[in-house]
Amino acid sequence: MTEAAGPVAKRILVTGGTGLVGRAIEKVVTDGEGRLDEKWIFVSSRDADLTNAAATKALFEQHKPTHVIHLAAMVGGLFKNIRYNLDFWRRNIHINDNVLHSAYEMGVQKVVSCLSTCIFPDKTTYPIDESMIHNGPPHSSNFGYSYAKRMIDIQNRGYFEQHGCRFTAVIPTNVFGPHDNFNIEDGHVLPGLIHKVYLAKRTGSALTVWGTGKPRRQFIYSLDLARLFLWVLREYDEVEPIILSVGEEDEVSIREAAEAIAEAMDFTGELVFDTTKADGQFKKTASNAKLRRYLPGFRFTPFRQAVKETCAWFSANYANARK
Repeated sequence: MTEAAGPVAKRILVTGGTGLVGRAIEKVVTDGEGRLDEKWIFVSSRDADLTNAAATKALFEQHKPTHVIHLAAMVGGLFKNIRYNLDFWRRNIHINDNVLHSAYEMGVQKVVSCLSTCIFPDKTTYPIDESMIHNGPPHSSNFGYSYAKRMIDIQNRGYFEQHGCRFTAVIPTNVFGPHDNFNIEDGHVLPGLIHKVYLAKRTGSALTVWGTGKPRRQFIYSLDLARLFLWVLREYDEVEPIILSVGEEDEVSIREAAEAIAEAMDFTGELVFDTTKADGQFKKTASNAKLRRYLPGFRFTPFRQAVKETCAWFSANYANARK
């Protein structure tokens, strides 16, 4: 389509499109944040095995994207990471290399990949910022996943320096919301707690929280993150990554998160902390100063409101939720 006939269409391919963040982006786009010159294509592992180079290339040739949001990854909570560090490294390295190289070969104008705050050094000063990614080893509990995600930043720099590609990455803090993985063993802490509270309330038992409850995290609601992804795709021109997070002052402890979930679900039973279970990193406080320089007026959904909405979604969709 020429400019005279109307805007040139952007074809935006979202890998991992049926996961937590992909579903949130789809909802935000559908609810009015999409634009007339954008065609959104959400794909999942059912559409292609991204660990396979030929399958990835075929997917790109089929959809011919001009832009990519790369969310697909092997993911899991603390205890799954501890058990399968090698698997997390190998599968994610293959996925990322195949997606970025297919994007380069197809002449994709922009790729926005999704990293994680767990990539930052274990031994560091706080708050962490975008300049500190490669300053030391990540926490030993999830080194496979962390190093694989760090390599996206290295690869983005390589494609830019060698080929001028505008490939970048975002670094969200702990994401939660509807369509999360609520598996108690392998999911992340907040959806796991939501599932535990749901079951404890149903059975009339105590809520057992793994660890001391003292570690602190910044949680970002998936719908807020989705809106920020759209801004990064459309407006953010740096190759260097950007942290997408609530402020340092919005950090909460795992105990406080558990209490917020109990309140949202009207759970009045006892909270028990199983201190035989590992806490993981005590904190990984991230600075959102760079984001605030770009978007000083962005309003995040208050934590307790976002927890309440997520709990309501889980309760209403319990039969079909990932768990």
